[in-house]
Amino acid sequence: MTRHIFVTGGVVSSLGKGLTSASIGMLLEARGLRVRMQKLDPYINVDPGTMSPYQHGEVYVLDDGSETDLDLGHYERFTSTPLTHESNYTTGQIYLSVINKERRGEFLGKTVQVIPHITNEIKEMVRNLATADADVVITEIGGTVGDIESLPFLEAIRQIPLEVGRENCMFIHLTLVPYLKAAGELKTKPTQHSVGILRQIGIQPDVLVCRTERALDISDREKIALFCNVPLDAVIEERDKDFSIYEVPLSLQSNRIDELILKRFGIQARPADLEEWHDLLHRLRNPEHEVSIAVVGKYADHRDAYKSIYEALDHGGISQRAQVRVQPIKSEDIEREGAERLLAGFDGLIVPGGFGERGIEGKVEAIRFARERGLPFLGICLGMQCAVIDVARNLADLADAHSTEFDRHTPHPVICLMEEQQGVVDKGGTMRLGAQPAVLMEGTRVAAAYGSTRISERHRHRYEFNLQYRAALEAAGLVIAATSPDGSLVEIVELTDHPWFVAVQFHPEFKSKPTAAHPLFAGLVAAAVERHAGSAWVAEA
Repeated sequence: MTRHIFVTGGVVSSLGKGLTSASIGMLLEARGLRVRMQKLDPYINVDPGTMSPYQHGEVYVLDDGSETDLDLGHYERFTSTPLTHESNYTTGQIYLSVINKERRGEFLGKTVQVIPHITNEIKEMVRNLATADADVVITEIGGTVGDIESLPFLEAIRQIPLEVGRENCMFIHLTLVPYLKAAGELKTKPTQHSVGILRQIGIQPDVLVCRTERALDISDREKIALFCNVPLDAVIEERDKDFSIYEVPLSLQSNRIDELILKRFGIQARPADLEEWHDLLHRLRNPEHEVSIAVVGKYADHRDAYKSIYEALDHGGISQRAQVRVQPIKSEDIEREGAERLLAGFDGLIVPGGFGERGIEGKVEAIRFARERGLPFLGICLGMQCAVIDVARNLADLADAHSTEFDRHTPHPVICLMEEQQGVVDKGGTMRLGAQPAVLMEGTRVAAAYGSTRISERHRHRYEFNLQYRAALEAAGLVIAATSPDGSLVEIVELTDHPWFVAVQFHPEFKSKPTAAHPLFAGLVAAAVERHAGSAWVAEA
């Protein structure tokens, strides 16, 4: 029988439930278990696709086109678990499904209630992952214990052990043990209250993972164990990681969390093989190079908006044995202060995706600066579209070229709404989403980076390169390095007379791992290392 691990959080949000869940999944995989992972989010939005990055951070896109919570990025970066739309459910999705069933008459005239109908729907979503090829399903409950919107999810996971057996379920609760500077001590009372709320619901945690900035001494752990009704060895200290989030799995393993899980479930497993993980941490701690890369975007003041990009840059650094220092820069600041002032001295530039007109001219100016100064550049999604706009305006003599997303009356719409998007009204889940194949042109820089001429990458966009301008832009020096298999969509552009000028319509950051850097991020960092070392580049006349 598939075992279930439920991860909850208490006291405050942003404690790291996603990282903890992903780390547990990685440790169990390292012991040979087959793991499935999912996140249950309590917000009423059907998915995060229509939410502002300031509200929710980045939208993480899966191969099947699902727009999901950013924690699923941690799941993919840390584990090999397959993720689909069944890996992330929201209150909105749950209620929508139940309401649709009611409209079809599936409840036979019964009054539809939170219990049992909503909780039954939640349990069904959890059971969907408990297939014959899964040894353990890890389900993370979003939000914080005590939130009113989380109650149906907590009630559902309370019921699951009654159906599959308590011995096949494990509850891991992540909580905060704050340090009060004035008192000079750690305080365990918030953890006691958090666990108390869970126990009132009917859930007794089996393991407590205690986030803390100071080490827990034995008296702290004994107090937590006594008042929270857990064994002493199940009180696990998880101190803040100043160096890297990739230390978390090894920290949890040093506290024997994987052994506690295996013992709980009565599973005999091989010793954990973490050699690859130790190697990547060694590379992070002992870089041979150091480079600085600017990320110029609309949401530069909100780190989670570009979470996967920052992680992918770290992965590129690991692959090139380089420490990558990332500096977010708001594109609006480029508009006000100029690219020369804000970008001089960097070794590389990324312009990521986004929506809306704010800061667009700053992105275009930043790309022009990179093109003219030989600064290694990677454009992603909207970043590619801005690169096309720069080349059109400044190399192809197409004055006022723009995207129809921002200027419907531009005389040269080098970026335009995709044909399949014409007439689309709903905003949620209607973009070009998920994995799409592409064919790379032989002899291009990107074909060399990938080591292949056929790839599959994840998309999330409505606007595309306007093929009516292909000939004019190619004549100006822009290389169409990849297209969709039928040639109707441009997927990658590059410039040959430049150290590294690559722009892609898709999101390569979603397929990068710390143990396997995405080739485009590895290529960008490699070019940045070469630039930092003093390699000269002069633009052709």
